[in-house]
Amino acid sequence: MNKSGCRTGRRAREKRRKKHESHVSKVTLTHEAQFVLLRRWLKERGFTSQSLIPVNFNGNDYANLYIFSSDTGRGLMATQTIKAKDMVISLPEKCLLTSSTVLKSYMGDYIQRWHPPISPLLALCCFLIAERHRGDASEWSPYINILPKTYTCPVYLSDDIIGLLPRSLQKKATEQKEQFQELCCSSLMFFNSLQPLFNQPTEELFTQDAMRWAWCSVNTRTVYMEHDRSNYLSREKDVYALAPYLDLLNHCPNVQVEAGFNKDTCCYEVKSVQGCKKFQQAFINYGPHDNHRLLLEYGFVAPGNPHSVVYVDLGTLKLCLNERDKQLTQKLLYLKDNDYLRNLTFGMDGPSWRLMTALRLLSLTPEQYSSWKSVLLGAAVSQDREEWCIQSALKLCNNLTDGNVKALERLSQLKQGANPSRLEQLCVVESLRLEEQRILEHTQVVLQNLLRQ
Repeated sequence: MNKSGCRTGRRAREKRRKKHESHVSKVTLTHEAQFVLLRRWLKERGFTSQSLIPVNFNGNDYANLYIFSSDTGRGLMATQTIKAKDMVISLPEKCLLTSSTVLKSYMGDYIQRWHPPISPLLALCCFLIAERHRGDASEWSPYINILPKTYTCPVYLSDDIIGLLPRSLQKKATEQKEQFQELCCSSLMFFNSLQPLFNQPTEELFTQDAMRWAWCSVNTRTVYMEHDRSNYLSREKDVYALAPYLDLLNHCPNVQVEAGFNKDTCCYEVKSVQGCKKFQQAFINYGPHDNHRLLLEYGFVAPGNPHSVVYVDLGTLKLCLNERDKQLTQKLLYLKDNDYLRNLTFGMDGPSWRLMTALRLLSLTPEQYSSWKSVLLGAAVSQDREEWCIQSALKLCNNLTDGNVKALERLSQLKQGANPSRLEQLCVVESLRLEEQRILEHTQVVLQNLLRQ
């Protein structure tokens, strides 16, 4: 490209960025009572940095990264330019809430006496519930008071809303709810053992609603931090650390950071790889997760997520199957044995290599079946079979699109008159469906172009 073309491109991007930024409403939360108390509490524990302040972002603050986004809600804004490789935040160990914190607390003796040992996750959940119950008497109340009162993870979703998730995610969401239910039931005896700590009956404190809140708080807001194994806790990995203030950093898939606990400084540190401009939202990156995983584990969707795909489950794949094919059972067995019946996807660039490979094997005629091994390595068989695969992929794409449209229509209906909590849940599922619609529309164009060729 010539130099004038480069200048034009830069000018266009800058104009686009400024236009997006004009739509971003930033309402500082610094002077709100709960954040004043939190900052005072953090200062007592050695955190004095003023380089990030809490702000309510309404609008498209992802615009600086040239991806689409809806508002991000609460987040942290840089009060000064953060250069590449600079520190974003350094939170002293005294501010972190870990299993070690719980074991050193009034709850520690009860945990140490309990057999079999409880998990680090359950220890943190119980402590959060107990501290929330203590109210202002709790040492951790400045932090607990700013935690969300509810979440949009699948354990909070009603069955009718889960039914509007993509089919492959419905199964995982249901499994999450079942695992949570099992944790609650298996912990009842331990909850009862804590009765001497409370005047109120433990069954009124450690309710399923309270556990759901605590479980989501730990699973969605902790940073990864490995701890030495305690003899008083189960052998499950102890990698949780609740990080007050730092956990206000929102996720952005296009941001790169280096994060971890620094044993030399005794601080949990986040360093920016790209930097961040003054008065812009500072982001963190949870990892290269697609939107299914983000919704499942954190309860949100990242618009414009470059890692996102649309999954083709076995039920949808069966639309392409010829039940009169005598070798169909054998083909499916080969696909299963070679792990080709999962992670079949459509992305922004069309069908994945795994999906096309699975379709190629399913397309084989009896005369071509001897070449199945080379097909699994990515070889095309013949022009007519390749055309069949593209048409089948388009059929799958159209079927998923139809399902998406119906789900979006139903979501629109359910949003009418929904209470704020339910409305928030419906909007998250709607965001996922809209993102998948965008991917499927791109895929349709790609496949139609392939058929023309």
